[in-house]
Amino acid sequence: MTNSSPLRIIFAGTPAFAAAHLQALLDWNGGQVIAVYTQPDRPAGRGKQLAASPVKQLALANALPVLQPVSLRNADAQAQLKALGADIMVVVAYGLILPTPVLETPRLGCVNVHASILPRWRGAAPIQRAIEAGDAETGVTIMQMDAGLDTGAMLSIVRCAIDADETAATLHDKLAAIGTPALLATLQALNEQRANPQQQDDALNCYAAKISKDEAIIDWQQPAGVLDRRVRAFNPFPIAYGVLSGERVKFHRAAPGPMISDANPGSIVSAERDGIVVACGDNTSLRILELQWPGGKILSSAEALNGRGDLLKPGARFDAA
Repeated sequence: MTNSSPLRIIFAGTPAFAAAHLQALLDWNGGQVIAVYTQPDRPAGRGKQLAASPVKQLALANALPVLQPVSLRNADAQAQLKALGADIMVVVAYGLILPTPVLETPRLGCVNVHASILPRWRGAAPIQRAIEAGDAETGVTIMQMDAGLDTGAMLSIVRCAIDADETAATLHDKLAAIGTPALLATLQALNEQRANPQQQDDALNCYAAKISKDEAIIDWQQPAGVLDRRVRAFNPFPIAYGVLSGERVKFHRAAPGPMISDANPGSIVSAERDGIVVACGDNTSLRILELQWPGGKILSSAEALNGRGDLLKPGARFDAA
């Protein structure tokens, strides 16, 4: 016997990707969001003032109860969650571990929206790591959560191509767009007992480690194809950069340039309005299309040459650090 009554939903998430899925749930007539969990407010911006997460902002705008426990491992937090009487908990980039008592509390358990085709890119940074690795496609997996890290049974997979000029920002938006309808369809199937969970093949596991700011420095000894992917993967965070005449120059957009020879990696080969070509490893080059000086705005190569052409000249060299 199926159950078609609206689901009572707890939502747990923090960043913009999660907020897109919360909005979809708010617009859906198959369920009611009864409470929202999100990370505690964090310092942000130059003033380091406490800032609410995108999920918290959306929840408050819709007059939803917001809970921000530091942990869900203690008995009081677990009792508070249980008292909500939810049918299901939807988790999207929440950032806290859900212990077994929480996973077992809702009638239909907890489901997670993960921005990769599992088991590839389990972990914190699946969008960035897929681009960095040069994957041709990625997607969104809706899974039934268990005690492991993104190891639960898969309920739905939707796929999309990774374009040659894809950044983490553009891929984020593509995945949010395909993930939201997949989530709603999965919740409907669970509510009507039509879901067909599929176990992951652990042999295909691939881990997406959290992005570190230390990774953003460009190693010009690497081939241009590798560096192009890193520039795109690290946009909008942490933004790849090089050091030129003691100044940290951020690279917001780039593309592989022509094959070259007899040029030291990191040295500027040519500086034209359509791009600043920098020598890389394996006789390759990277064409810098958009860059940013410290404290300045994002500039096209033409704008950068107009303002700082004295530094961006052939023969000048980006340091390794």
